[in-house]
Amino acid sequence: MLCQKCGKNEATTHLKRIINGEKTETHLCSHCAAAMGYETVFSGFGLNIGDLFGGFFGDIPVSKLSNRVIRCEKCGCSFDDIAKSGMVGCAECYQTFFDKLQPSLKRIHGNTTHQGKFPQGAGEDVKKAHKLTELKEQLNRAIDEQNFEKAAQLRDEIKELEG
Repeated sequence: MLCQKCGKNEATTHLKRIINGEKTETHLCSHCAAAMGYETVFSGFGLNIGDLFGGFFGDIPVSKLSNRVIRCEKCGCSFDDIAKSGMVGCAECYQTFFDKLQPSLKRIHGNTTHQGKFPQGAGEDVKKAHKLTELKEQLNRAIDEQNFEKAAQLRDEIKELEG
């Protein structure tokens, strides 16, 4: 599909907007998307480590100080590849680059844990872990509110699930 703005290049950026129930789709090439301010998902989040640590090392670029680039064992992507493309290479990348991805994911989605229903195919372990997390949060709130009867009930539920 060609870019809807210039009509010359292949569209690589696809925008969907729903305003008051009315859905619009726009397909742009990377040049037109950048000109309109739609760059990668991670742009503007300060992910350039060279800028961050540049003052500590003087005029020596960070890339010269360390030649070891961490890559995903499954797909071979580096964090720089993810930051440039805005796409994670595989499911393993989320675990490999968790520390670096977490702030951006939280900023984009508002949370880093699953919210809502689980698919039917989700295993019991996933559902149990989610339930434990919810119960522990409720326990902490009950303790903060000094509702110790409810805290004791929640403690017992947690022990039963963990046991």
